[in-house]
Amino acid sequence: MPAIAVALLQLVLFVLLSPLLIGVIRQVRARLEGRAGAGVWQPWRDVRKLVAKDPVRAADSSWMLAAGPVTLLVSSLLLCVLLPLVGTLPLPLVPSDLFVIVSIMLIGVVALALVGLDAGTAFGGMGSSRHMTVAALVEPTLLLAVYALSIPAGTSTLSLIVETRLQNPAVIISPVSLLAMVALAIAIMAETSRLPIDNPSTHLELTMLHEAMVLEASGRDLAWLELGSWLKLAALLGLLGNLILPWGVLTEFTVAGVLVGLAAVTAKILLLGALLSVGEVFLAKVRLFRVPELLAGSFALALLAVTASYLVA
Repeated sequence: MPAIAVALLQLVLFVLLSPLLIGVIRQVRARLEGRAGAGVWQPWRDVRKLVAKDPVRAADSSWMLAAGPVTLLVSSLLLCVLLPLVGTLPLPLVPSDLFVIVSIMLIGVVALALVGLDAGTAFGGMGSSRHMTVAALVEPTLLLAVYALSIPAGTSTLSLIVETRLQNPAVIISPVSLLAMVALAIAIMAETSRLPIDNPSTHLELTMLHEAMVLEASGRDLAWLELGSWLKLAALLGLLGNLILPWGVLTEFTVAGVLVGLAAVTAKILLLGALLSVGEVFLAKVRLFRVPELLAGSFALALLAVTASYLVA
């Protein structure tokens, strides 16, 4: 029961936190670019406005245009429940296993690609094709990077990996960990369509990925797509934060521990979001044909991390 209660608290926190994270990212970027910005609460206003509107769907679209956004949202909500973000208490029957997490992420990726394909528009099909190409390059990197971190723990369960890093801080600053973290950070930026892989702030680029797939969505459909993407970004940044700095993570159920865990993961996510925004200001978008080279480099780093883990072990 304590594990279920923590998971539900974690879910509520991330539903509330993910729009705030996007607001912080946009506001920091606006300030660095010399603009006033719309405020950190603007994403919340946008979602509330979209939820109140009925979606407008193409006459020749199928049920997938309605089911896809909900599928993406549900997969992101599952990530927020299963990942060790506030605490590492194991959930009954559903482990936070690396392969389970990546499989859930893939469900959301495929659902989003089908949404882009469903209306039959040129931009949607182009974006879906590119999205699946990037996903095919990113998922192996995610698996290898976290697998390298799992070797010292002797398990692929993410909660036990975080606990191992908390109990053995020397692992955090090891070369293997640094290689895996760099590879994981690049993979997360690609998975969530952030710079330098994709530019989430424009609908006007022929090289866009995520935005091309959601051009035909409107109303509640667009709200679920946006919220699902924001939740995935927040969850992956929270996981990255706990792997880099596992302190503050709840390992035994206490009221004080829950409060510290909630505060710690909130601080880590907002800090990483601000750093991501600063990086996006100074990074140019990589040319589309250079994206596979960047992702191949991150895969090579993850492979080096795995190899070094076995050599050190």
